[in-house]
Amino acid sequence: MLYARLKGEFPDLSLGTVYRNLAVFVADGDAVTVGTVNGQERYDADTAPHAHFICTCCGRVLDVCSPDLAGMDREIEAETGGVVTSRSLSFSGTCAGCLASGWAKGDTA
Repeated sequence: MLYARLKGEFPDLSLGTVYRNLAVFVADGDAVTVGTVNGQERYDADTAPHAHFICTCCGRVLDVCSPDLAGMDREIEAETGGVVTSRSLSFSGTCAGCLASGWAKGDTA
């Protein structure tokens, strides 16, 4: 998606350049990976603690800000005696748009 958006403005851009720069952004903490959705690696520039909702029908990734991740970190640290340094929390299901359009649960894009 990013490559397609940038290619018109930068005709010499290669897909490899996009992936290399995304890897640098992740390594520097300027982006996080959401995971693979419908065969494509997905990234998020919002690095603040939050979860994701991934639609199993259309592949849309929505930010979920509701969970108290700091509270979860403290609970996990208390339970394990360890220290949480990062987290990845995702929920899967059918988004409101797919439900409204009548897509059945479990359908894939």
